[in-house]
Amino acid sequence: MKIEVFGPGCPKCANTVGVIKTVLAELKREAEVVKVTDITEMVNRGVMFTPAVIIDGKKVCEGKIPTPQMVKEWLK
Repeated sequence: MKIEVFGPGCPKCANTVGVIKTVLAELKREAEVVKVTDITEMVNRGVMFTPAVIIDGKKVCEGKIPTPQMVKEWLK
C-alpha cells in the first residue's frame, strides 16, 4: 500500500503524516508513506487544497487533517 500526503511542508501536512503513521502503528499495518511537496506534481494529480491524501492512486481526503477514525476507514 502506498499512501501519499500532498502539501508544501506546513504544520497541517506534518500533522496529517503523524496521524497516518500513528494509525498504521496502532493497527500494526505496513504502508509506504510518501510526502509530495512539488506543486507541479500536485496540480498534475488534481490536488487543489492541501493537505491531501492519496492511497494507491485514489484521493481520499483533501483540504483538512484527517481524524484517526477517517484513516482507519481508509485502511479497511
